[in-house]
Amino acid sequence: MGVSGGGHGEGNPGGHRPQGGSRGGGFPGVFKGGRPRGRVREWGESGGEGSLGGPGWGSQGFPGWGCPSASPVVPPGTSPPVCAPPFLRFAFSRPVILRGVTDNSAFRALCTRDKLLAAYGQRLVRLSTANTYSYRKVDVPFQEYVEQLLKPQDPTALGSDTLYFFGDNNFTEWGPLFQQYVPPPFRIPGTSGAYSFGIAGSGSGVPFHWHGPGYSEVIFGRKRWFLYPPDKTPHFHPNETTLAWLQHTYPTLPPAERPLECTVRPGEILYFPDRWWHATLNLDTSVFISTFLG
Repeated sequence: MGVSGGGHGEGNPGGHRPQGGSRGGGFPGVFKGGRPRGRVREWGESGGEGSLGGPGWGSQGFPGWGCPSASPVVPPGTSPPVCAPPFLRFAFSRPVILRGVTDNSAFRALCTRDKLLAAYGQRLVRLSTANTYSYRKVDVPFQEYVEQLLKPQDPTALGSDTLYFFGDNNFTEWGPLFQQYVPPPFRIPGTSGAYSFGIAGSGSGVPFHWHGPGYSEVIFGRKRWFLYPPDKTPHFHPNETTLAWLQHTYPTLPPAERPLECTVRPGEILYFPDRWWHATLNLDTSVFISTFLG
């Protein structure tokens, strides 16, 4: 599958980093200190109240970060074919947000807190450290993770001291759930998909890393993404959490050195090309699933 550069990343193939959560408050008051350098393109049905750049921004406490919504490329109610030419226009060059290309309402209904605890509460899950390399792994019962460890990120904690569930899924145990997921209908020729599922608390995330191309869909919550092209290595420490980077490094970046950015909401899918640097920040307790193309 994908090759890790600078370490394994969130949603990395082979159980490296998906994201998730099912309940919990937002993470207000984080985004300060300037506008992003660029915005991720949007493709598909126009979003509503909660869409990127929509009126929901003003009421959620993140002033100055709105983005105009792109015009739909895919007519509402239609699904583009595999390898659709508009998608391939982005596939090797730029991230893009996809809307209205799948219906995962059935999968979402299975991913509520109560449903997942009933189905998997006593099963062991493997947690990873939230730093670039993710060397440390810890196995705990899923119920213990949800009830005791699924908390907002401690702003002072190092990535090596922060554990959450984002990958390393047991595909025998979680297979019945994944069978209900409808992946994006687009494929890069010569690749196949592999799933990575996760749940994480507000303020958590994975610092900058890169790997192969793929998709990340938010089931519950919101996830902020920061992305750089392969030839532009970001300024970061591999053991610093994304939250710490956002608070300490981001405000000092000149406009030309700021990343591309977007917030992915339920039902939206971010496509990221091969070897693009990216860091993530869960704005709420979030449930997410990634599809890696390798």
